[in-house]
Amino acid sequence: MTIWVNEQIDPSGMIYACIACCNESQAKDCHESFEKNLTAQQKADGWKARLRIVDSWDEVPVNALKLD
Repeated sequence: MTIWVNEQIDPSGMIYACIACCNESQAKDCHESFEKNLTAQQKADGWKARLRIVDSWDEVPVNALKLD
């Protein structure tokens, strides 16, 4: 199983927002939205939008919105 995990990470490395799903297209759309929602100042301060793939729901952060 492939699970796509979108994370918006603050400068300290804490996950600010997280959405996980099994649909690649939906995950890429979400990642694009996370990127667009970061202001130039946030990016300069070290905020990041990250898209990663995991193989198990056990690898998804507990606080994630999980879409199936």
